[in-house]
Amino acid sequence: MTTFDKAVELLPVKGYLSMEIPKGIDLIEEINRMRKEKNAIILAHYYQTGDIQDIADFLGDSLQLARAAEKTDADMIVFCGVHFMAETAKILNPAKKVVLPDLLAGCSLADSCSGEGLRELKKKHPGAIVVSYINCDSGVKAESDIIVTSSNAEHIINSLPEEQKIIFAPDKNLGRYINQVTGRNMILWDGACIVHEAFSLERIAEQMLNHPKAKLIAHPEAQKPVLQVAHYIGSTANLLNYVVNDAAEEFIVATEEGILHEMRKRAPGKKLIPALTIDDKCNCSECHFMKLNTMEKLYLCMKYELPEILMDEEIRIKALRPINKMLELSKAIK
Repeated sequence: MTTFDKAVELLPVKGYLSMEIPKGIDLIEEINRMRKEKNAIILAHYYQTGDIQDIADFLGDSLQLARAAEKTDADMIVFCGVHFMAETAKILNPAKKVVLPDLLAGCSLADSCSGEGLRELKKKHPGAIVVSYINCDSGVKAESDIIVTSSNAEHIINSLPEEQKIIFAPDKNLGRYINQVTGRNMILWDGACIVHEAFSLERIAEQMLNHPKAKLIAHPEAQKPVLQVAHYIGSTANLLNYVVNDAAEEFIVATEEGILHEMRKRAPGKKLIPALTIDDKCNCSECHFMKLNTMEKLYLCMKYELPEILMDEEIRIKALRPINKMLELSKAIK
């Protein structure tokens, strides 16, 4: 068995091609060469490591990445994010090859909800439509009527009739926030992101005392007590734009700290302070899953075009409808 064959055999366990990189290789040069030769596009989320963000063809949040995946004319989509994001790209592009550097780059929030569980909840609430946050797997998307992101959730919920009963899955914190700003009473699935739930209000309060001029900005996936004291609440992309455009010079940022890389590039003169978490031994708000992707794995993924995202066509077609609905309802959002 060759080294490559063994690496392929271990893919389900390892999640990536466990192979040695040739010594002395220039990863950036090789990735750029393969990108051109294979007509590939690299899509990366703001929560990726800085080197991956810098080499991406397109950098964005979930809504921006979904739009980019929908519009690309590349033959191969290399998705540097987590599994559900790569799945979304495949749902939108069945004829294109979609690869993910590490298949184990999952999501605690997506893992908290299943298509089967959602079907059972729907039975308990006849007449309700299902609006699902994009942070879910294809099975959940297939059971949904509309997909939303943190950038467009408020806009889409407001576009629905006030009397419409709505099940919102899987993030209870985002759902609770949308209920608050829209005046709705959506039925919430009990799921959450372990990164955004880990912020400590007590420790953030200390940070605010130590940095009295700083504004606290938070992602709506954070828990209610943190959102209640935030100066601004918004999606990843909106938090970035807020830091760039607001007059304040200091910000305490309560979301995955990968976004700070782009914030520092676009607002170099401003002080950015990662919000503290409950774990005082870590003092970090990193998503372990997002950080599974590395430049080395990206290189191997592009070279061998593995791991590849594949899915059942029936599920893909069902999941496509609510995504298309989202993209249609989001046209007014820049």
